[in-house]
Amino acid sequence: MHTAQQPRIVILDGHTLNPGDLSWDGIQALGGETVLHPRSSPAELPERLAGATAILTNKVPLNRDLLEKLPDLRYIGVTATGYNIVDVQAARDRGILVSNVPAYGTDSVAQTVFALLLELTHRVGHHSATVRDGKWSRTPDFSYWDYPLIELAGLTLGIIGYGRIAKRVAQIAEAFGMRILVARHRPNLESPYPTADIDETFRRSDVLTLHCPLTPVTKGIVNAARLASMKPTAFLINTSRGPLMDEPALAHALNTNQIAGAGLDVLSTEPPTADHILYHAKNCLITPHYAWATKAARQRLMDVTVRNLEAFLNGKPQNVVT
Repeated sequence: MHTAQQPRIVILDGHTLNPGDLSWDGIQALGGETVLHPRSSPAELPERLAGATAILTNKVPLNRDLLEKLPDLRYIGVTATGYNIVDVQAARDRGILVSNVPAYGTDSVAQTVFALLLELTHRVGHHSATVRDGKWSRTPDFSYWDYPLIELAGLTLGIIGYGRIAKRVAQIAEAFGMRILVARHRPNLESPYPTADIDETFRRSDVLTLHCPLTPVTKGIVNAARLASMKPTAFLINTSRGPLMDEPALAHALNTNQIAGAGLDVLSTEPPTADHILYHAKNCLITPHYAWATKAARQRLMDVTVRNLEAFLNGKPQNVVT
């Protein structure tokens, strides 16, 4: 390293990446002072970040007002792929480099898509609970099921967004014998699978899975009109971003049987309020934004975070977003 002074590295909300089953040794080995702040309120941030050369953050917002109070800051490492929690224009104006970690969670998120879908189609958790409650012992026949059991082979999986995760999802879906339909979100989209415009993808899909980034164009892409156009037997899966969905419209679609069910790992506000509208929607599975969080994925995230910071300190930054 050829830094003029030893860095002060401040890790914010580090518990998200490392609740205790990983190691910070790679960061600490880079030298200087490493300070871990598992949780910080907005009011505490200016004091806690004073003198920081580098900040690592996952979901703690770093806005222009805060960055202007940190004259020593030269680097922000986002311990995630999405970096909208950083005011990148403000960082650019102040000569602060921002990096992210692409592609670390591809397999884990794709796996979660099918965990949600298989629960919707086979209700493994429900049926296991009924067995433990004694229902099988009381059943006169050798077998029973409380929900329709749905085979994936032959169903059409519609994909909105076609990045790394979506491509992995398509490969897995093919192994299940599903047909793939990719939404054409840009004119020059290249796909080995059939494509359709977004509205047609909603109409034709038996399962619709969201894998697009949150932008002004994609916000609310799942709206009342598109939900009404879907098959009444269709399932919606969202492991991407909550604001892609109009949540009241989705609750209405579920409660009026416009669609058959939804599996969601994300919501518009996280953590959600205790009275969230989707908590009581029919046939709606909600998990706590954990698709990315397998230990294998978090270890990859940690490894690239360390390499990003080391590359910056050595004057050869990588995975730069500003």
